[in-house]
Amino acid sequence: MQRVIVVGCQGSGKTTFALKLGRKLGLPVVHLDVLYWRPGWTESDTPSFRARVLEAIAGDGWVVDGSFSGVAFDLTLARADLLIVIERPRWLCLWRVLWRSLFARRGQRPDLPEGCPEQIDFGLLRQVWRYDIDRAPRIEAERLHHGSNVLVVRLSSDREIDAFLAARRFGR
Repeated sequence: MQRVIVVGCQGSGKTTFALKLGRKLGLPVVHLDVLYWRPGWTESDTPSFRARVLEAIAGDGWVVDGSFSGVAFDLTLARADLLIVIERPRWLCLWRVLWRSLFARRGQRPDLPEGCPEQIDFGLLRQVWRYDIDRAPRIEAERLHHGSNVLVVRLSSDREIDAFLAARRFGR
């Protein structure tokens, strides 16, 4: 397991998990939000974003944080060994997004680009609430289309996440 993608709803814990997994495996963590967003939460154009993603995953090993389905998921899936899907209840994801947006603003998060401070808005809350309806099915459809040979692990509780990270070796 040298090329891993971690996906899940905002607030599911995917960034924390990706960082821990990257440390355990000794692999760099690629935060797709950092590659996509420009200062002031300005969106990247698709060709330049895809070029940055390709450059970031050119190496032999990495852990990708996020999917950007419909834009760059096909690129990471084509090279991945493993897809980890963090499936947490939406109430928990919503609570975590609200908490970090309102109270945990100190310091720069590693998964946010410079010039893009933590913020909260109705659109973000809506995305979290509708993740299982809007995003998860698209991610699954792209996985089936572009990465049907990629091993998938679904983790839905702290116990499962901790057990996965504590495993002595990872394999198929």
